[in-house]
Amino acid sequence: MQAEASASTGAPQPVNVTHGRVLALAAPMMIAHATTPLMGIAGTAIIGSLGDAALVGGVATATIVFDFVFWSLGFLRMGTAGLTAQALGAGDEQELRAALWRALLLSTTLGVALIGLQSLIAAAAFYLIDASPVVTAAAREFYDIRIWSAPFTLSGYATFGAIVGRGRTDLGLITQIFANVLNVGLNVLFVLVFGWGVKGAAFGILIAETAGLALNLYLLSLLPGALAKVNLKRVFDGVGFRIMLMLNRDIMIRTAALIFVSVFFLRRGAHTDDATLAANAILMALALMLVALVDGFGTAAEQLCGQSFGARDPKGFRRAAYLCGLWSLVLGAAIGLVTLSVGGLYADAMTPVQNVRDIVRAYLPYAAMLPLAGALAFSFDGVFIGAGWGRDMRNTMLLATVFYLALAMALQSFGNTGLWIAQLTFYVARWSGQWWLYPKRVAETFPDAQSAALTPTASATRP
Repeated sequence: MQAEASASTGAPQPVNVTHGRVLALAAPMMIAHATTPLMGIAGTAIIGSLGDAALVGGVATATIVFDFVFWSLGFLRMGTAGLTAQALGAGDEQELRAALWRALLLSTTLGVALIGLQSLIAAAAFYLIDASPVVTAAAREFYDIRIWSAPFTLSGYATFGAIVGRGRTDLGLITQIFANVLNVGLNVLFVLVFGWGVKGAAFGILIAETAGLALNLYLLSLLPGALAKVNLKRVFDGVGFRIMLMLNRDIMIRTAALIFVSVFFLRRGAHTDDATLAANAILMALALMLVALVDGFGTAAEQLCGQSFGARDPKGFRRAAYLCGLWSLVLGAAIGLVTLSVGGLYADAMTPVQNVRDIVRAYLPYAAMLPLAGALAFSFDGVFIGAGWGRDMRNTMLLATVFYLALAMALQSFGNTGLWIAQLTFYVARWSGQWWLYPKRVAETFPDAQSAALTPTASATRP
């Protein structure tokens, strides 16, 4: 591909940003991102076929816990993709490889730490969610198995980011589809054939995530120089590590705030009854899949803006940000309309429990509106990550979270409806802050389009 060829020149190369290029990068990621929540949906749907709302709530609750734990560490994917794209745009092959190995060192360390802290994490998470005892028991059974996938899952994030940062979203799609299909097949085998119940769903995800990492490494070995001998001095370079840690820290805080909102949402639903908890979890799983589709343009923005940034190409950077935002809005509106049309079938497929189905149908319009409400938030996240503006992304997310909590409290008397209204408003608040900051940051980063812009290393450390 052209992106890979530019890295071998050793010199910056402007990025040709077109509608076709944006769609070519985003389309595989739209599917790939959607397969991530499908891992949770698959386990929930298969457990739901057993006809016990408490078991559905348990698997869904445990999945939210892992969303919080693993997604909070999702910087291993996003940060690696952004820094890889910058190195690609700058034509720096050594930094391309060093970025991957730094991320793998960090991911392995964090994964082992999560296993060591598993009891503390479980105690805190299930206390905060505060579901009924029977739901919590099922969730804990799932959790105790899946937690052992932590080093493989996190290293999978790092290798996936390295693949996507090189512009190979087609290969990223292959890895995600493989892991998803394997997970569904193992869930059917372990839960429905072997009768292992919740344990079977957990083992299915554990094996699928481990196999996904193995495939990522194999695909990287096929890319020219990706796994070639690396300069250890460059890997352990203090400046490189500091840039990675600063960007990843900000992405982690941003993601933790995002998942905190989901946990808060689930906890409030749990205070009503098991049926509402199960329905909200099913709808949130759907919403996450829908917004993941739109987030394909966020990944395109990471790659295109990061590469434009590394190539010192302000024109390409601005055009990438504009086109990714435009297509995010178009897709968000389209899939919202489709969801309203066929969402009832989703409710029927997820559970045979009628009162849970009724609640899902009642609140389906809110879930359908989330992709459009958050469309610009996803594309702006990609822009900010590609440019290394991690602190700004973190701060706007924290402000949106505070606003969400205040609104959710103010709407308590509206019950579950108030929760969904606050959720929609939260997504709008996220991109509003980024929209306001974007022109200022572009002007600071590219003060003169005719002169040499900042290097990727320097720009990543800017406030």
